[in-house]
Amino acid sequence: MTKTPTITLNDGRAIPAIGFGTFQIPDDGSTYQAVKEALVIGYRHIDTAVAYFNEDEVGQAIKDSGIPRDQIWVTSKLWLQDYGFDAASRAIDRSLTKLRLDYIDLYLIHQPYGDVPGAWQAMEAAQKAGKLKSIGVSNMTPTLWQKFVPQFETIPAVNQVEFNPYFQQQPLRQLLAAQDVKLEAWAPLGQGNQALFKEPIIQQLAIKYHKDAGQIILRFEHQEGVIVFPKSVHSARIKSNRDIFDFELTSTEMAQLRALDTGKGHHDPDAPGVSEQLLHAFDVHADD
Repeated sequence: MTKTPTITLNDGRAIPAIGFGTFQIPDDGSTYQAVKEALVIGYRHIDTAVAYFNEDEVGQAIKDSGIPRDQIWVTSKLWLQDYGFDAASRAIDRSLTKLRLDYIDLYLIHQPYGDVPGAWQAMEAAQKAGKLKSIGVSNMTPTLWQKFVPQFETIPAVNQVEFNPYFQQQPLRQLLAAQDVKLEAWAPLGQGNQALFKEPIIQQLAIKYHKDAGQIILRFEHQEGVIVFPKSVHSARIKSNRDIFDFELTSTEMAQLRALDTGKGHHDPDAPGVSEQLLHAFDVHADD
């Protein structure tokens, strides 16, 4: 089993360069099965969130895997309902309980609206208490970053955003690089966008390297220094998504893939009304 390379964060901790995403995997046994399988295959980085409603199954799969805790990197995220210092402090403890863990490796502000500074202070306090090892943000555009991060005492370790060859986040990456903040990609395969998979350059490289289109895309992102966590519930795909460390794209090929960038994604965190829409999307305390 190939060991997953790691990327060093600005807080000195080494995060596995590829993880397993659990967004939209139901909490009906499916998440448990998928995470258990991913761990058997060799993934050591699992990404979940309060708002995915599956932290309990992620935690159970980790517990049942028999893999030492310090060998698995677990990420979870704080939902909008729980921003502000007191609410965020309670939410962190709830996540630890659901995950059956003593600490979470990386905890993120899931959506950057509302009392983000209060939530961040709670995360800093939990980090000092050893409950959270690394802390970061998600879905922050350059505008949202400039609005909130100057108020933070601690610089985020990561910003998890939409990223794929069609949307390469160049202005944001320049901003993050100044403080050595790593970018994590959600939807690294463009949410299964067939047009992306059928791009001639991606098809050509797949033939050249005896890989599939998804592996070419993930390898490109890895070589760009981006942390990726593709999601699948299919065994073959879970396995193949991780099989990207036995070949290397040339600088010319990397330039050809960079040329696919359209500068546009599916989700625009700066659009009017997004915060209200997300706040009322669902209730993370419905089962409390």
